[in-house]
Amino acid sequence: MPLSRLNEEQHAAATSNASKNLIIASAGTGKTSTIVGRIGHLLKSGVEPHEILLLTFTNKAAAEMVARVAEYFGAGVAKKIDAGTFHAVSYRWLKKRDKRVVLKQQRELKTLFRSVYEKRSFGHIDAEVSAYGGNYLYDMYSFYQNTELEKDFEAWLIESHPEHELFAMIYADIVDEFEALKKEYGFLNFNDLLLHFREMCKDDDLGYKEVLVDEYQDTNALQGTLIDAMNPPSLFCVGDYDQSIYAFNGADIGIIGSFTTKYPDAVVQTLTKNYRSSVPILSLASRVIEHNERIYPKKLEVTRIYDAQPPKLLAFDELFDQYHAIAAMIRDTQTLHEEIAVIFRNNSSADGIEVGLRELDIPCKRKGGTSFFDAKEVKAILDLYTLLVNESDMMAFIHLFEFARGIGSAMAKELYIALKTLGLGSMFYGLYAPDESIKNPFEKRKLNHQLGLFDDFLELGAVGKYAKLGFEAKFMKNPILKYPKLTKESATFLHNFYLLFRDLKGIKQPRTIVRKIAESELYKYISDVLATKRATLKDGSIDEKQKTEALTRIKRKELLLQELSKPYSEHDRFLNAMILGSSDLTQGEGVNLLSVHASKGLEYKEVYIVDLMDGRFPNRKLMQRGGSLDEERRLFYVAVTRAKDILYLSYAKYDKIKKQNFMASQFLYEAGLVAKDEAYRAMVMKEEEKEKD
Repeated sequence: MPLSRLNEEQHAAATSNASKNLIIASAGTGKTSTIVGRIGHLLKSGVEPHEILLLTFTNKAAAEMVARVAEYFGAGVAKKIDAGTFHAVSYRWLKKRDKRVVLKQQRELKTLFRSVYEKRSFGHIDAEVSAYGGNYLYDMYSFYQNTELEKDFEAWLIESHPEHELFAMIYADIVDEFEALKKEYGFLNFNDLLLHFREMCKDDDLGYKEVLVDEYQDTNALQGTLIDAMNPPSLFCVGDYDQSIYAFNGADIGIIGSFTTKYPDAVVQTLTKNYRSSVPILSLASRVIEHNERIYPKKLEVTRIYDAQPPKLLAFDELFDQYHAIAAMIRDTQTLHEEIAVIFRNNSSADGIEVGLRELDIPCKRKGGTSFFDAKEVKAILDLYTLLVNESDMMAFIHLFEFARGIGSAMAKELYIALKTLGLGSMFYGLYAPDESIKNPFEKRKLNHQLGLFDDFLELGAVGKYAKLGFEAKFMKNPILKYPKLTKESATFLHNFYLLFRDLKGIKQPRTIVRKIAESELYKYISDVLATKRATLKDGSIDEKQKTEALTRIKRKELLLQELSKPYSEHDRFLNAMILGSSDLTQGEGVNLLSVHASKGLEYKEVYIVDLMDGRFPNRKLMQRGGSLDEERRLFYVAVTRAKDILYLSYAKYDKIKKQNFMASQFLYEAGLVAKDEAYRAMVMKEEEKEKD
C-alpha cells in the first residue's frame, strides 16, 4: 500500500480531507510518492479510477505515476485513471467529441502563419521601428494566448508594444486570416486544445471527483482558467515556487502565490525532508534562493547524513580552458557517465563542452536539442506519409515544397490551393486528373492597402520551357505548370512528387511506404538539400567530406524509421505513434548535457554547472526581454538541486575569441564561494539602477 511508505508530512498531505489542497514540495522531497499516495487514498476511499484526473508537466511523468499506482492496485485499475499533460488530456476529450480534430505542432503552424504573413507589405507605413518578422509575431501571438484572457490581440499589442501601434491593424488581420485558415482545415495548435477544452468544460460535467495538478508553479493563465472551468469538487495541487522557471512560456508564479486568496478554505502543507542532496549541496542552494521573496515559509531538512563532499568552485583563466578541463575531469572520475550531468544556461556553453568530450571519445547526449523525430529528414518522410493518408493536410504539403529551391511557404500554399481547385476539392485529383475546363486555378489576391495586402501576380506562363526535362506527357498538360513563378528546378520537384505518389498508390504496409519514400528521387533531392546546407561553410563553400557524413546520418535515420515501422500494419496507427508519441523519446547514451529547463525533475550523482559568469548566468539579455533576476535565481536553484553527492560550479574570466572579460556570477557571491569585492558591489548597484528604470 503506497501510504505505508510515506513519511509523516507526506501521509498528512495524501490523506487530507480538505477540498482544496496545496502541497509545497521542494526539490527531492518526494512529491511523486505523495501524489501516488493521494491517488491510493482516493481509490481506498471509494473514488472510481475514471473519476480521478492527474495533470502533469510531461506525459512521461504521468506514465511513471500511473505505473506506480499499478504496482499496488493492478494495471486494470491504473489504466482507467485519466492522466497526462493539460494538452494530452484536452486532445483526448476533443477527439472523443470530434474525430476530425487535427493537431498540428507549433513548427507546422508557424509555417502556415508565415504563408499568411508573407502576403503583407509594411513598406508603405512610416514608422520609427521596423515591423516584426513572421516568426517573432507568431511567438508573440502564442504568448498572448497563454497569458492574456481579457483583451483582444490588437488591444493587447498596442498596450504592451506601443511603438508598433501603426502596424497593429495589419498584425491583427494576419492573425484573423491565420485563425480562419486553421478553422477551414480543422487545424488546432496546443493553445487551441486548451481553449476549446475550456469551453467544453464550461458546458459539460466531465465526472471528475478530484483533479491533481503536478508542477503547479508552472501553470500559466490559460491553464489556470481551464482548471477553473473544470470546477472539480476536490483539487490537489503540488508545486514549489522556488522551481518556477517557465515565465518565458507564460507560466505565472502568481497562480501558486495566490492559492489561499483564491481558495480561502484551502489547506497548505509543506514537505520539508529532502531525500536527494547532501547537506553541503542543499545548504548552498538555500543560501542563494533565500534572496528571493518567500511566498510560503519553508525550511528543508536533509535526511542523507554522511561525510559529504562540499561543492567545489572551478575558476579558469579562459573560456575553452574550462570546457577542456571539465571534459578531463569527467574522463578521470569514477562516476558512471550516465550518472553525470553538465548543466548549462546557454546553448553555446553546451557546444563547448560537447567538443571537449568528443575530443576525448567520451559519449554524451544533449537534451533540449533536436530529437530524432524533429530532424528535418524524418519530418519530410512523415509529411509525405501524412499526405498519402490525408491529402487535406495542407501543412504537410507546404513543408515539403519549401525544400524546392525558389518555393517559399506562401507560394507552396498557392500551389496546394490551385491543385485543389483543379481537382474540385481534391489535391490528388488536381495532380492526376485536373478539370480541363479550369484554365486559371490561381486565385487573384484582394488589394487592401491599409492592411498591407498587395497583388504581385503575373500573367500565366507557358509550359514549353519544361519540354527538355523529360516530364511525362500527361503531367505536361496540367495547368499547374503555367504558374509563372515555377522554375525548371521547382517544376522538377513537382514532377517527382507526382511520380512518387503514383508509385505509392495501393500499398498497405507502412514499412514498404517508408522504404519507397526513402528511395524516391524526390526524397533524394530533399536529402541533398539538407546535407548541402549542413556542409556549407561560412564562406559559402561546400565541405564535401561533411556533406558525405551528413548524407550517411540521413540514411541511418531512414533505416531506423523503417525499423520503427515494422510492428505496424495500419497507416493511422503508425503515424499516430510517430507524431504524437515522439516528444517523449530520446536517443543516445553517456554524459548528460542538459539545459537548466531540460534538467528539471532529474537527479544525478555528479553535476557540473558551467559558465557561471555574470551576463551568462544570470542571463542579463533575457532579463531585459521580460525575464527577472528572481527567475534566474530559481534556475540556479533548480540546477544545483539536481546534484545528489558531487557538485562543481564553474566559471571563466576571459573569452579569447570575443576578447571579453567576465566577472563571476552574482549567484557565486551569494553562495559565499567568491568574496564580495568592490567590482561586485558596483555591478549590483548598476543592475539595481537598471531595474528601477
